[in-house]
Amino acid sequence: MSYLNQFVFGIYPYIAGAVFLLGCIVRFEREQYTWKTDSSQLLHRGNLRVANVLFHLGIIGLFFTHLVGLLTPIAVWEALGISHQFKQMLAMVGGGILGSITLIGLIMLLYRRFSSDRLSVNSTWRDKLVLIWILLTLLLGLSTIFVSAKHTDGHEMVRLMTWAQHIVTFRGDAASYVADASIMFKLHLFMGMSLFLIFPFTRLVHIWSGFGTVGYLVRPWQLVRPRK
Repeated sequence: MSYLNQFVFGIYPYIAGAVFLLGCIVRFEREQYTWKTDSSQLLHRGNLRVANVLFHLGIIGLFFTHLVGLLTPIAVWEALGISHQFKQMLAMVGGGILGSITLIGLIMLLYRRFSSDRLSVNSTWRDKLVLIWILLTLLLGLSTIFVSAKHTDGHEMVRLMTWAQHIVTFRGDAASYVADASIMFKLHLFMGMSLFLIFPFTRLVHIWSGFGTVGYLVRPWQLVRPRK
């Protein structure tokens, strides 16, 4: 198990990260016509607007709270006077709220995708896979709240933070910090890392374009002259 733990939590993150970055670059270079969300609004409206808003609001919130929560150095939290216990409770409550919002929107999207024959036929297996993958990852993440509620000292959260920070700083002992973590946390981490692995091969690549649109806020004015 020690070798498996070292591979999954010490080596696999870099494999997933490499595939994520290189895969996105290659796809953008070679298959730009597939770089899109494949909107299905024309095929079936359903509850698309409500589901989309709930799903995107929740999952964007989860992404950035995970990013800040895991990668902010522990010394910063201590300097701010935020205890590990309080941070864990904040993560449980905030994660529970955002996770529930995401789950409601995702279930609506899944029901829409699979209940409409027209939409289901025009969906690729990758479209369905990514929704199911996110659902499983989300359910595992929500289940960790119940695990965390059994020990509110924040110790396990500190270990997860240390693991993430050691991964991004390329330190070889990262896997040792999650060796004794709950299986629910381990499965959630694995599914989350694997989401980056499949990212370049799905419609998720449109997220890059979402970040890119921020550039429109500072772009120069475009002059359009009337035809004479």
